Amino acid sequence: MTARFVRVAETARKTFEIAVDGDTVQAAEGDMLLVALLTAQDTLRDSEFGDGRRAGFCLMGACQDCWVWTAQGERVRSCTTPAMPGMSIITRVELVGEGVWPRLQK
Repeated sequence: MTARFVRVAETARKTFEIAVDGDTVQAAEGDMLLVALLTAQDTLRDSEFGDGRRAGFCLMGACQDCWVWTAQGERVRSCTTPAMPGMSIITRVELVGEGVWPRLQK
């Protein structure tokens, strides 16, 4: 998969791993989740409305386009949530089963 973002500066920052949909992704210290995700793949998440993949819109925490979920079911804005070592993020609805996001399961 082709990345949407390409890191051209600050390439000397320490990196660490996070899990995204079960795959390992490299993030750099200081990255927001959105940056870590979009330097590894071309889209950010599935839309819960069935209109395809999303890549973020406002990039400043004002819209609803960059929501992702932690493996524990917490919904977070990827543009304002710092990437942390060992995080596990879900971006694809089919990975949680039954077509619902984790927090919405009964």
